[in-house]
Amino acid sequence: MKKAIRILLVDDHPVVRRGLKVLLGTEKDMQVVGEAENGAEAVTLAASLDPDVILMDIVMPEMDGIEATRRITAEKPGSRILVLTSFAADEKVFPAVKAGALGYLLKDSTPEQLIDAIHQVHRGEPSLEPSIARKVLQELAGTGGKPTTDPLTDRELEVLRLIAQGLSNKEIAGALFVAEWTVRSHVSSILGKLHLASRTQAALYALRSGIASLDDLPPASA
Repeated sequence: MKKAIRILLVDDHPVVRRGLKVLLGTEKDMQVVGEAENGAEAVTLAASLDPDVILMDIVMPEMDGIEATRRITAEKPGSRILVLTSFAADEKVFPAVKAGALGYLLKDSTPEQLIDAIHQVHRGEPSLEPSIARKVLQELAGTGGKPTTDPLTDRELEVLRLIAQGLSNKEIAGALFVAEWTVRSHVSSILGKLHLASRTQAALYALRSGIASLDDLPPASA
């Protein structure tokens, strides 16, 4: 039997946590293993429970979700954090991504969109709906020029375009007819050359620089 995705819920509203727990409880491949009502609790529980995915609110007492995300990813790089919030403002979105969140979803999204986003983040893939991606791009556009980089090879550009489309390493390997370890090597090289910390940031860089287009992104679930 497939191992369930272990999820930590982080939100300061008990009603929200209860609703999420009920919803996720209907999914056979998901299990809520803990709940936190602020960022400080989230940091502690993330260390002790080692969840597969963390659903993180942003605005909370004691410690907000952005700081909690920053501390969790600093302690355990590669943590899968999906921000789930009511705030779509640029000043909330970009810091969350920069702190290490792999996905960003609004609370008015459908249950199907949430489930899909959890699966994406669990696979290590960025999950940013197009409307959120546009806001992040607007924020990035105001930060000045591109980072100083070594030029990407033609194959690395191909891989970067596919990353921006949300494809996993396995899917990229299939599309390019190469081994998965080869794709991992390309991804590592891309992140190093662009001075980026995650696939999410690489995808956003590709969109901002015109290497990929929002039109290439898969449509959001209905």
